[in-house]
This record gives sequence, structure tokens and C-alpha cells, in this order.
Amino acid sequence: MKVGTDGVLLGAWADVAYMESALDIGTGTGLIALMMAQRNNRLRVDAIDIDKSACTQAKENFDSSPWGERIILKNRSLKQYAKEAGCKYDMIVCNPPYFTNGVKSGNEKRRIARHAEGLSVDELFEQGVSLLNDTGRLSIVFPYSGLSDLVSTAYMHGLYPEVIVRVRPIAQKDFVRVLIRFSRINSGTAEESELTIETDRRHFYTKEFKSLVKDFYLNVK
Repeated sequence: MKVGTDGVLLGAWADVAYMESALDIGTGTGLIALMMAQRNNRLRVDAIDIDKSACTQAKENFDSSPWGERIILKNRSLKQYAKEAGCKYDMIVCNPPYFTNGVKSGNEKRRIARHAEGLSVDELFEQGVSLLNDTGRLSIVFPYSGLSDLVSTAYMHGLYPEVIVRVRPIAQKDFVRVLIRFSRINSGTAEESELTIETDRRHFYTKEFKSLVKDFYLNVK
């Protein structure tokens, strides 16, 4: 899977301030891990992926970056990693596979990356809770249509929405994604906002989106 808007959104939005340790689940190309390391020069990032070729590509990207020495990569499933990690994290991020009901790709690697059979939301929260420290946060980008089920599943594992950002591609469209941060603290209400990516012209971005991603794009119109 190549660099996409979902990963860019999560990597730019996830709160890394004052964090010292982070876990990127399903790192793929390593995009989100690199973005977090770029944003916080004290942050140590562990990145895992079940796919060996994805790990090969991520390692190349880490080694070619100025932040590679603070990123540790392992070719592991989340379940395997949770058994051997031996540590807790200040934050966990995941751009999970979520096309549960869609037509499946014939390409095995693309299928694993895009379908929830490789990592269910239930497993993500179950293992994520075990890897978070008491004040840790878990941040996800997810289809907006699945928000209610996502929150319900998180509740079952003792995680509660803290911040919710509804994302639409352009002002005239419905929401398609949600950025959501969970914690162990149930405040009863989450901080909610909206983000629109593009103006009414293709590849012309809103001020809000440009402000979020300006440190990562070479050219944002």
C-alpha cells in the first residue's frame, strides 16, 4: 500500500506532544511512524507489520530518513507483538484494514492491508489496551460510516472517545473518514470538530488541511 491521505491525516493529527514512546500498528511504508518521529524529536517509535515485504520497504524508508535511529521495526502481527513487547506505550496509532464487506483484491498483500480479516477492530482494541500505559492514548483513522460500531467496540475494552474529527473530501460531500483518539478516561463527552480536505477545485486544499499537513507536503496549493 502506497502513501495515502488517510495515513497523512493520522500522522499529522495524532497528538505526539510530551510523548516519549509510540507504537505504529501495521506500519506499511512507515509513513505514520516517520511523521510522528519528525514531529517530536524525543519520541521513540516502534513500528510493526505482519507483511515481510512491507517491512522491507519501511526499513528502507527509515534508514533513508533523519529519524531512523529512533524507530524500531519488527515483522510481527499485533497478537505476536503484544506477547513479547514487555513495555507499555504513551500512544498507539493505527490506520487499520477496514474494507470488511467489500470485494476482495486478488493481490494477497493488498488484500491483507485492506481487509479486516488480517486485524479485526476487536483485536486492535483488545491488544491495544494491553500495550497502553495508564495515561496512554490510541488514535485511529476510520471510515465515518463505522464510527458507531468503532466506539461501541472500544467501550467493551475500556477505551473511550476523547477527540473526534469528522473528515469530508470537499464541502459538498458527506463525511467519509473520522480521526478519533481514545483513552481509558470516560469523560462522558468527546471534543468534536470537522475537517474538509479540498475546496471546490481538485487538489486545491482548504486552509485547515494545509495547516495540518504543511510540514509534510512539498507543494500544497
